[in-house]
Amino acid sequence: MATTTKLPTQRSAGVLVLACLILFIDGYDLFALGTIGPSLLHDPTWHAGPATLGTLGSITAVGMPFGSILAGWCADRWGRRGPLTIAVMWISVSMLAAAFAPTMALLGAARFATGIGVGALAPLVGALVGDNAPTRRRTLHLAVAMGSIGVGGTASALLGRFLLPQHDFQVIFLIGALPILLAPLIWRTLPATPRLRAVPKSGREQVGHLLAPGRRTGTILLWTATFASMALVYSTTAWLPTVMMRNGYNLSSSLEFSIAFTFGAAVGGVALAVYADRGHLKVVTSLTFLLAALALLVLSTNQPRPLLLVASALAGVGALGCQNMIIACMSAFYPQHLRGAALGYGLGIGRLGAIAGPSYLSLATAMFTSPRVGFFAFMVPAIIGSVAVAMLPRTFASTPLEEQPQD
Repeated sequence: MATTTKLPTQRSAGVLVLACLILFIDGYDLFALGTIGPSLLHDPTWHAGPATLGTLGSITAVGMPFGSILAGWCADRWGRRGPLTIAVMWISVSMLAAAFAPTMALLGAARFATGIGVGALAPLVGALVGDNAPTRRRTLHLAVAMGSIGVGGTASALLGRFLLPQHDFQVIFLIGALPILLAPLIWRTLPATPRLRAVPKSGREQVGHLLAPGRRTGTILLWTATFASMALVYSTTAWLPTVMMRNGYNLSSSLEFSIAFTFGAAVGGVALAVYADRGHLKVVTSLTFLLAALALLVLSTNQPRPLLLVASALAGVGALGCQNMIIACMSAFYPQHLRGAALGYGLGIGRLGAIAGPSYLSLATAMFTSPRVGFFAFMVPAIIGSVAVAMLPRTFASTPLEEQPQD
């Protein structure tokens, strides 16, 4: 069994800072489609409708399982540095292609390529941070890193607030190409992770290890919860501004709610992680899903604007926070030599929820005339995820599986 080398605190902090920069990119690209959604729908030259936005969101998500599974396998076979560098370069070039796409078909192709890069980043960074973080602070380190997704989303929404609709929506994609400048820093900063002798050599062997009798129950439930979290995250990020506009808010107001949503996720996720690291990871993760459902229920009602902004922030804590907590659960549940593959396959399967989420919201809003139906549709995956996490084995804790009793 491979063991984790204890790294100096300064080095762990440096890895954490780099992880935050990388996932800032992930958050920016994640929210870019939601940010440009209303502008795209109101641009007569593109002839886009609500179904178009859902299709673009699903096309983006289709590429994510490929990126997640391939990146997870590569991370355990060849270390974290090379795959991370390639993923950041890939996603930057894809965003550049989206900025200059002349037709909807080419825009969809660029978003598919972007999805491959986005899908690769979370398992790679999750494995990197999980390897380097102190065991009793693993959830906190992961939450800080994953909280950068919300910061990146906030940057996307803020840029949309100031640049749209005065400028063409392509400028949001163009800015998303700048992270290619980060690739040399990744290569120079990260060490070449030594290959672990216990790593399964094939994808089939990796899946066999993940579904071994001692891990099967936890793996299936974590996959279910990841599916639900991805459906929740990607449906809200792609549709929240549009759903807000259907409920009577203008473009500026809907983007303000998106900013509150992402800011709440970034700040609240850290607070949740501190409590989770005290041995309450399972409880915190389940309650985070429920928080998203309750906050979205409040957003569907007529309440004073300050209360709705608070509810939007809490919805961000729940919606994006549940994804962060699930990644922390998977990092805690599996040993180091399976961590990359576990995150890759888990998030790869979860990306099916990301594929279904935007189209599911598009269908729900098309079938029902009530503007509130979008909020109710958001709540369904939140409840499913909460139940799945609550059913995790009692032996589940914030320690690697090799230190736990088998279920």
